[in-house]
Amino acid sequence: MDAGELFAASAPRVSQAHLFDTEHGTHLLLPDGSQIYTVEERTLDLLREAMGAADPARVDTALAGLGLTGRPHIDDEPPASFPLHALSLAVAQKCNLGCTYCYAQEGSFGSAPKSMPLETALAAVDLLLAEAAPGSRVHLSFLGGEPLSNRPVLRAATAHAARRAEEKDVRVTFSITTNGTLLAPEDGDFFERYGFAVTVSLDGIGAVHDRLRPFKGGRGTYDHLLERVAPLLSRQRGMQVSARVTVTPRNLYLPETLAEFIRLGFHSVGFSPILSSPTGRDEMDAPALETMLQQMVECGEEFERRIAAGHRYPFLNMVNAMREIHKGTHRPYPCGAGAGYLGVSAEGELAACHRFVGDEAGAMGDLSSGVDPARQAPWLAERHVHRQEPCRSCWARYLCGGGCHHEVIHRGRPACDYIRGWLHYCLQAYIRLHERRPDYFGSPS
Repeated sequence: MDAGELFAASAPRVSQAHLFDTEHGTHLLLPDGSQIYTVEERTLDLLREAMGAADPARVDTALAGLGLTGRPHIDDEPPASFPLHALSLAVAQKCNLGCTYCYAQEGSFGSAPKSMPLETALAAVDLLLAEAAPGSRVHLSFLGGEPLSNRPVLRAATAHAARRAEEKDVRVTFSITTNGTLLAPEDGDFFERYGFAVTVSLDGIGAVHDRLRPFKGGRGTYDHLLERVAPLLSRQRGMQVSARVTVTPRNLYLPETLAEFIRLGFHSVGFSPILSSPTGRDEMDAPALETMLQQMVECGEEFERRIAAGHRYPFLNMVNAMREIHKGTHRPYPCGAGAGYLGVSAEGELAACHRFVGDEAGAMGDLSSGVDPARQAPWLAERHVHRQEPCRSCWARYLCGGGCHHEVIHRGRPACDYIRGWLHYCLQAYIRLHERRPDYFGSPS
């Protein structure tokens, strides 16, 4: 099935149900609860008739007749409580690269470059652990800008978090997103010791990457980056080193990129389209998203072949999709931003996530006074998927969660067709893999 066919097959018709076909039959997704059923022919006729009329009442009646209705899993209310379980620290609001699409405006977030003082980082760690219950788990991530340009604070905050977590019998995990150009061998030792998930931003192979992620002076970074990351790739045990590819209209070479980065030894490789940039440059438009969907499916089909043959194939978008579909994930938000997850600026301001640092649209208080409930509560209420259009009438709403808050606020939803098409394909792939490799869903991927 090509991208155009996926767009047509995944178009929203009614909010309560979605049908999709595989060689194993016709299947029904109930968005509420993310439940999947294989549909018998007589039932299928009933459902198609009701869905074809685009009459929600008739669809409800048909589902009720099949015993497939009940108390909704998700209501209209935002979460009443959301204990903090993850923070990202913008330890360096500065960067040595000149990526024009960067949400952080080349690392500085639109202001003078700055580094997070140690006392701010330690205060953020204390906030994260303040109410963590014994036996719980929290996560601390380091972003920027380029976080390795403030290496001493990154290391001190990590050690402090590990020490405080041990005192409280709390498990703490760590991650960093880096452009890779400042990596040193001793960083590998440090990341290995603390079990970091290391994400390296790579936008393609060779010159393709260099065009999108040059040094500020214009020189390419690809060869330099690979030289710096190679020692980490060779010793992954406690740490995991992954590649994240930001997709623009200028680097739509996904199957080749995926294969090469897997060959290089990255633990996983994931793709994410750029939907909102401060300058508007390199944002994905409809034709580019159609091309991306076609290539994502090509990558997914290779994933299916490899997994069916009993091999590991770390295409992160597919790994995550298969896991979430199998779990029956259903959610009214795309992520924990503004609730259990917050970002911290170099000056100690709290934001809905790392992308909202320095952005009033996601301001949530500061470290000295804590989270501001007068901002947080209405923000979460407004962002609930039931209050978003066209989300509440879309079958994919609880798998998608309404899309990245930052992108939606600043650009809207240009990628709905792409997201639905991708999810439709992933549902089909899930059925196929469940038939061919049911053991895959009971073992780590």
